[in-house]
Amino acid sequence: MSKKQDLIFGINPVLETLKASSQDLLEILVSEGSSRPALHLVRQEARRRGVRLLSVGSKTLDHLVRGQRHQGVIARVQAYRYLSFADLIERIGGPSTPERILILDGLTDPRNFGALLRTADGAGVRNIVIPKDRSVDVTPVAMKASAGAARHVNIVKVTNLRRAIAGLKGHGYWVIGLDAKSKDTIYETSFPQRLAILVGNEGTGARPINLRECDLTVSIPMLGKVSSLNVSVAGAVCLYELLRQARKSMTDVSVS
Repeated sequence: MSKKQDLIFGINPVLETLKASSQDLLEILVSEGSSRPALHLVRQEARRRGVRLLSVGSKTLDHLVRGQRHQGVIARVQAYRYLSFADLIERIGGPSTPERILILDGLTDPRNFGALLRTADGAGVRNIVIPKDRSVDVTPVAMKASAGAARHVNIVKVTNLRRAIAGLKGHGYWVIGLDAKSKDTIYETSFPQRLAILVGNEGTGARPINLRECDLTVSIPMLGKVSSLNVSVAGAVCLYELLRQARKSMTDVSVS
């Protein structure tokens, strides 16, 4: 497969790609002879959008994804297009525009990455910043874990994460780091509307050099014997607390 192509597999990821960016699809391979209703939807949507559709044996699909669970459908797509930091700055609006950005400091597990992309999309976060090096990319596994959400958000690759954090602060953002050692919890902190939240990797969390660039750090209270949550769960808890506060703020304004 060309380096300019990726594979997407699984019913939801392929359907979401058809809806969000069908122009990136080169062809869709569907298990021949399958009568699953969900695969019928894939075929129907592909025909409607004029995407090439092929029926192949299940062994061919198994071989392409090297044993991953493909649910009877694989799509060949143009390689994922990341945004640059300059692209992000053009999209985020003026200093008074409410905007949330998720910064991921060196995640390595594509399933955690995909889960966070899915959560970000669900919580209304449209821009995700990742480092260029020592970080997972939008792989087929990450795409499947995101249930196609990777096609609905903007993923920005930067060479220097610390410099990117400083750049966001220069454009009116508060930057808050999720740190298990912080005495301030997400439930005791009132978050500003123009905010970037830094989440670290699976093993050691965010790097100290990046945490030092944050305006403040927060933690998630842990009442049991285990001292921390899985990174995708921690990110989800934090993003939905941000959403809860934002919705409450809007309700309070409308009531007054």
